Amino acid sequence: MTTPFPTLFLSHGSPLHALHAGVAGRTWAALARALPKPRAILMASAHWETSLPLLTGSRTPQTVHDFGGFPRELYALSYPAPGAPEVAARAVDLLREAGITAGIDGCRGLDHGAWVPLLYMYPAHDVPVVQLSLQPDRGAAHHVALGRALAPLAGEGVLIVGSGHATHNLRDYARHGDAGAPLPYVSAFTDWLADCVATHDVASLVAYRELAPGAERAHPSEEHYLPLLVAIGAAAADARPERFLAHHQGGALAMDGWLFRPPSATRVKAA
Repeated sequence: MTTPFPTLFLSHGSPLHALHAGVAGRTWAALARALPKPRAILMASAHWETSLPLLTGSRTPQTVHDFGGFPRELYALSYPAPGAPEVAARAVDLLREAGITAGIDGCRGLDHGAWVPLLYMYPAHDVPVVQLSLQPDRGAAHHVALGRALAPLAGEGVLIVGSGHATHNLRDYARHGDAGAPLPYVSAFTDWLADCVATHDVASLVAYRELAPGAERAHPSEEHYLPLLVAIGAAAADARPERFLAHHQGGALAMDGWLFRPPSATRVKAA
């Protein structure tokens, strides 16, 4: 019996990471080198919201430049990884078995929450990618349930990735820019988050709006938080959480990342 793949949460940062790797890009690259090569990736990105869970079904998903006002060279980049319709179909079956209605979108491509980190993780774009949509209107517990339903994929050679942000307040980011230490609420929230993740306290992570310090300022909207819940939901109950990145972009955007590794696997050194 093969060891299941770990599941992963990463903070994908600005689209500009596609042009300037920085600490995050270098860490994503090192992380991928330390992992076995998956047969496919299932990526839950903060930048695709639908009323019901959808999976990308294209064999050749396009690179979606879902942003504006950035340098021209950013729009020339592409990430031509193949899709994996069979993985998408398997994911839909697993979700339906769990009582979750889901479907396939044959036209949707890969948004920057998916392709920017993958530029560094798998630069040869030789690992097929399927994207999963989020449903913020259905709440935090729903996204844990998504992850739990999809967990068997980790035992089938699929790397399940939640791509969001440990904190995501763009108004504060615009005010404070890329310089300076984390704002006090950012540090308080990420410390709380790290404690809950380390103890696999899923109940508190679901109730973060009521329990976490500075939650509403850390996440004025929920879409960048929810990918973490997909990743931790898909992880084995006895998985070892590893905080492989503790970093920030300016005062407001925490770039923290966690790997949820099966106990028999080797640890990854944190950055």
